[in-house]
Amino acid sequence: MFAVIKTGGKQYRVAANDLLKIEKVEANVGDIVEIGHVLAHGEGENVTFGAPFVEGALVTAEVVEQGKNRTVIAFKKRRRQNSRRKIGHRQLLTTVRIAEILLAGAKPTKTAAVKAPKKEAKAEAATDVAAEAAPKKEAKAKTADAAAAPLFKAPKGEPDDLTVIKGIGPVAAKDLAEQGIITFAQLAKLSDKDVAKIDEHMPFSADQIKDWREQAKELAK
Repeated sequence: MFAVIKTGGKQYRVAANDLLKIEKVEANVGDIVEIGHVLAHGEGENVTFGAPFVEGALVTAEVVEQGKNRTVIAFKKRRRQNSRRKIGHRQLLTTVRIAEILLAGAKPTKTAAVKAPKKEAKAEAATDVAAEAAPKKEAKAKTADAAAAPLFKAPKGEPDDLTVIKGIGPVAAKDLAEQGIITFAQLAKLSDKDVAKIDEHMPFSADQIKDWREQAKELAK
């Protein structure tokens, strides 16, 4: 028997013991969750469709793992406007194993996880928060200091006019200078690891930086 379910705005065709990743479900590993949006179910050629959902149908699943999907990068650039924007997103996912497909209002053999607030749990949580407050403040301070530090150490001497390089405008040159890059020689000597570091922390793509590196090699001569 199979069923077509809807969760997280997506539809999945599932059968018992199937393992699949769906958008995050608030539950702990080992909990049983109920998915009541069943669009269709069937066995072989006998298929029943809902309008939109099948009345009395229910699918239960066991939570196997809570995790995240790979990072998706959205990069937007406006030509000749010196405007670039880079945004990353990681979708939260829950890995579940389909336990049962139930029809006509049948009850699951394993009950779904029920989250009831407990006074003791709240008290323990408050104690944990108080205990972790001081280390978190120190960690935030260290993070702020790390963010303020430039990516590279600027060399001594007069800086070069980086706007000579095609693709680097006044704003981009200022951003590079704030991160310690002020000469053609520095750009020319950037390693692939350095390029990846700039790509991660600044609104420039790796292809852009590599193009600037090639132009800088000629200018540095």
